[in-house]
Amino acid sequence: MKRLIILGAPGSGKGSQCKWITKDYNVPHISTGDIFRKNISEGTELGKKAKEYMDQGKLVPDELVIDLLTSRLEENDCKENGFLLDGFPRTLEQAEALEKYLNLNGIKIDKVINLHVPDEEIMARAINRRTCENPDCKEIYNLRDNPPKQEGICDKCGSKLFKRDDDNEETVSNRLAVYHAQTEPLIEYYKEKGLLSTVIGQQELSDTIALVKAELEG
Repeated sequence: MKRLIILGAPGSGKGSQCKWITKDYNVPHISTGDIFRKNISEGTELGKKAKEYMDQGKLVPDELVIDLLTSRLEENDCKENGFLLDGFPRTLEQAEALEKYLNLNGIKIDKVINLHVPDEEIMARAINRRTCENPDCKEIYNLRDNPPKQEGICDKCGSKLFKRDDDNEETVSNRLAVYHAQTEPLIEYYKEKGLLSTVIGQQELSDTIALVKAELEG
C-alpha cells in the first residue's frame, strides 16, 4: 500500500507519472477535477454545491474541496490500496486541513514527489503539445520531442490531433504564476516534514519514470 502526493507545475508531466504509478502500485489516482465531475454526475449534495460555484465561474472554496476529497478517501479502494493525490493540496491551508484529517484517522503519507521542470521548458512543451481528439484514446504528442509519424494524425488510432485552446503563452504564463504563488510553498512544507523527494523532469519520459520509481522504492 502506498499513500502518495505528487506536486508539480501545470505541464510538468504529472499526468504521465500518475498513469504508471496507478498501474504499478495499484493505487487509485485521485484528482480534484475527477472528484468534482463524479459528484456532479451522481448528483450528490457536495456535487450540487460545487456545481453552483463552477457554473458561476468561481473557485470552489477550500472547505468544500476538502469535504469532497476526504469523502473520497473514505471509499474502500483507498482504505485497502492507498491513494495518489494529484492537484490536491494546492495551498498551505489545504495541506494543513489534509494533515488534520489524516492524523484524526491514523493515516500517514509515505512520500511526496515534487516533479520539477523549468518554466521555459513547460512553455515549450505546451506550445508544441498536440492531443488526439478521440475521447477513447487522448494520446498526447509533442511536435519537438515526440511528433506523430504522420503530421496531424494519431499513431495509435488514426484520429486527428488538435492543439488545446489553453496551450498558449498567455494562459501558460498565468498558470505558472498562480502555481508559484499558491502551490510552491508546499515544497518547503513537506520538505520540513521529511516527506519530500524532488525529481527533475527529463526530456525522455522513461528517464523521469525511472527517477520517480527510485524515489518511491528507496
